[in-house]
Amino acid sequence: MTRKQKKMLIRILVAAVMMVLFHFIHVTGMLRFCIYMIPYFVVGYDILRKALRGIINRQVFDENFLMAVATIGAIVVAITGEGDYTEAIGVMLFYQIGELFQSYAVGKSRKNISALMDIRPDYANVEADGSVEQLDPDEVPVGTVILIQPGEKIPIDGVVCEGTSALNTSALTGESLPREVQIGDEVISGCINMTGVLRVRTTKPFGESTVSKILDLVENSGSKKSKSENFISKFAKYYTPAVCLSALALAVIPPVVRMTVLGSAPMWSSFLYRALTFLVISCPCALVISIPLTFFAGIGGASHEGVLVKGANYLEALAQTKYVVFDKTGTMTKGVFEVNGIHHSTREDEEVLMYATYAECYSNHPISKSLRAAYGKPVDQNRVTDVEEIGGNGIVAKVDGRTVAVGNDKLMKRMAVRYKECSHIGTIVHVAVDGEYYGHILISDVVKPTAKDAISSLHAAGIGKTVMLTGDADRVAKHVAESLGIDEVKSELLPADKVSEVERLLGEKQEKAKLAFVGDGVNDAPVLARADIGIAMGSLGSDAAIEAADVVLMDDDPMKLAKAIHISRKCLRIVYQNIALALGVKAVCLLLGAFGIAGMWLAIFADVGVMILAVLNAIRALFVKNL
Repeated sequence: MTRKQKKMLIRILVAAVMMVLFHFIHVTGMLRFCIYMIPYFVVGYDILRKALRGIINRQVFDENFLMAVATIGAIVVAITGEGDYTEAIGVMLFYQIGELFQSYAVGKSRKNISALMDIRPDYANVEADGSVEQLDPDEVPVGTVILIQPGEKIPIDGVVCEGTSALNTSALTGESLPREVQIGDEVISGCINMTGVLRVRTTKPFGESTVSKILDLVENSGSKKSKSENFISKFAKYYTPAVCLSALALAVIPPVVRMTVLGSAPMWSSFLYRALTFLVISCPCALVISIPLTFFAGIGGASHEGVLVKGANYLEALAQTKYVVFDKTGTMTKGVFEVNGIHHSTREDEEVLMYATYAECYSNHPISKSLRAAYGKPVDQNRVTDVEEIGGNGIVAKVDGRTVAVGNDKLMKRMAVRYKECSHIGTIVHVAVDGEYYGHILISDVVKPTAKDAISSLHAAGIGKTVMLTGDADRVAKHVAESLGIDEVKSELLPADKVSEVERLLGEKQEKAKLAFVGDGVNDAPVLARADIGIAMGSLGSDAAIEAADVVLMDDDPMKLAKAIHISRKCLRIVYQNIALALGVKAVCLLLGAFGIAGMWLAIFADVGVMILAVLNAIRALFVKNL
């Protein structure tokens, strides 16, 4: 509990004790008025001050104004002898209890989110002249080698230049399993080093590192209001003046009608009391507090699961998603090529792989890297001479003095080598040595292990259509789409073609349905920006894709998309529940108050009770069940 909350609790207790004690002191007149004003001002002076400030600033109609008018009116009624001062004090007392509870609940929610997102590093260890100096991460330039001891957070993105270790990435990705890293691996800030000592060469300034971007996204997400929040803001703007005018009408019109039309006693004090009760009941605290709190908690719960949502408006739109469009490479597949077989070989497989690896050893192409990974032995580049790269065909080089041709079927035709076709799906690398065909190597991208389950979960969640757009070959794209259960696939597309396809789908969908695009590459940025909801892979995704996206999946797991939709729908259900609860209870209580059935005490119990229930319900959005 904060210092401010403790002071409020003391004020509430003091006022409550004084109100009870004064009830047993039998005094009348001005003395009774004076002693009851002590607990009234003890518990309510800040409400009166805020109401006065609102009037001065011409922002009259808010909950403070309603409480001030209602309680001052109750005091006036008590002075006339028709009411009791304890009602005015009780209204202030229970209103402040509700405010204290709300403050504590919001504070606890913020603390939970802060704990979940406790990834901001305090320092970076920089070695200088044989000693280690702790610097502020903001002060560390790009290219600096920093030391990370076991148990410390990685402060800045970089590449491991010395050491091996396991990293705890749960604060960023929600993934509980540690990630093994070694020399040459990229590491991102916010992870915790678990086992070995690492030396990391920084590749970004702290302000552009992953941890800074994540914190900035979460901190600024509240500035983007959802339609529900905007509705509540507009609702409160017109609602408060309306109830004030209604209360005034309730206080004036019935007595005038009784006096002029019916010829009865006007009962001014009775209808004034009803009008004051009407004002207390009408206070819109539950709506004004619980709706933003629900979205705030939902964004916090999603962050804990490794899903970063850039604003409440995107969380609301995600709940309405009916179309999901995917990129292929790096999104549904790992974007890592692997050797999956050597076919039609006239030599030992290892010999075929050796010649292909040596011929490609000077290239940094993903295919070359996959060949070296499969070969698994040191490559002596001195054995390779006369390397010639033929664009769109492959490479011809001399390995140990023998002419080796490694490439596609066009290269084999160019070299007049009789080759054999491959029926398997993937990239085919033919290998010929001194004009003799040695066989071909099948290299293909690897589908992510959760990709198929992700598509199944989306269909189960009511997603009407899943589509895959890719620049890859038609045969490969269709094979991946069929294996995953994706409804529609478009292949061999340029970035501009992807935008056109998304625009076509946007034109086909129903008006209220939303279309989400999931991608990771630089070429996906235009499509991410064009879709209703852009979702980027945050771990391996490009900076351009992450900047253009509205939602970021931090561990590149497509299964997290189904979880994000589940979180958003739960959040929206809670919002609608709170709106229905608050308006429903208030409507009933307002009618009871207008007809004189509900008194001031019941009014404040109803108002505070609804607010407490709504806040408790809102906090549920912070907790996410596993799918």
